[in-house]
Amino acid sequence: MTATQILAKLVSFPVLGGESNLSIANWIQTYLESKGVKVYRFLNEEGTKASIHCRIGPSIDGGVILSGHMDVVPVKGQEWDTNPFELIDKGDGNLYARGSCDMKGFLATCLANVSEMQKANLKKPIYFAFSFDEEIGCLEGENMVNQIKATFNETPKYALIGEPSLLLPIVGQKGIYVLKTVVTGSSGHSSRIRQEVSAIHESARLILWLENKMNQLVANGHIDKRFNPSHTSIHIGRIEAGIAPNIIADKATFYWDVRVIPQDDVLHIVNEFRAFCDELELEKGKVFKDFKIRTTDEHPPVPALNTDESSPIVGLVKRITGNNEAATVSYASEAGQFAEGGYESVICGPGSIAQAHRANEYISIDQLQNGVEMIRNLVRELSSQ
Repeated sequence: MTATQILAKLVSFPVLGGESNLSIANWIQTYLESKGVKVYRFLNEEGTKASIHCRIGPSIDGGVILSGHMDVVPVKGQEWDTNPFELIDKGDGNLYARGSCDMKGFLATCLANVSEMQKANLKKPIYFAFSFDEEIGCLEGENMVNQIKATFNETPKYALIGEPSLLLPIVGQKGIYVLKTVVTGSSGHSSRIRQEVSAIHESARLILWLENKMNQLVANGHIDKRFNPSHTSIHIGRIEAGIAPNIIADKATFYWDVRVIPQDDVLHIVNEFRAFCDELELEKGKVFKDFKIRTTDEHPPVPALNTDESSPIVGLVKRITGNNEAATVSYASEAGQFAEGGYESVICGPGSIAQAHRANEYISIDQLQNGVEMIRNLVRELSSQ
């Protein structure tokens, strides 16, 4: 099968983040096994989701992991011109479908090269590591790293995560941490605002603290000009509170994220926030003894990526792509988790992130073919060492 034929099959599985991915995982496993590749499959506790691993080449140290995710984001509420789960070639040089760019295009380039890998005299192995639930917080990334370490006796050296980058080597990404804060105050008539504790008012204080913290980091010189914005961002994306203008709200919930540049410690920021919450609880508890602030994870923190441009993996990716300029991105991916696990990591894949997560998502035919050639070049590199 060609990369386009494989991509057409992959996008036909409408597997969203959080949903069972067994349909697409089973197809990939069957495809690999039909080529004689031994597949390692890891199920979640419920048995509804599976990550896929395999190794092609010798069982020796120093190999390269090719990693991507099988899930996609929803299409509900978006205005698509075509069926989002059917690969459409309109004749304009692009292939349209949900996931065509992010990131089943990369998976297709890997799978289309399996025979090339098997025929080559690989001196170092190539691994596939395909995950689920990346789109809802990179939830399987850390497990993927642990599964690789537990499955293979040898130790891979590099990880190439194929998020869409127009095949530019991406050496840095921001980390992300998504949280939920619930404020419990006292209800009452709005005329009693001094006798009660409004959950909305106190939430506003907390939100302003978070914004001020972001500004304070900037003022203190926490800047990395490789990113846009060039600093750690703290953003509140959703608030739920109140039932009427003349009723003091006894509960408010807001959801927020922290996207950290590599030099900042997201847990330090969150711990400072928790300390401020403790102070506020003591103060407002004098008015309403059951006043509470509770902050919980919406998903665990995803670490930043900060690969040195002099790292051998960067040179390798530059050679196999022909792109000599490295870049950074402000979105998060599993690359930070692979780097934290001890593998020199770079993001590099076909397609543009500008097309991801939107209606009429597409990957250009040229980018898909260039992605195939990138993997072929990797095979040549690992066969000549």
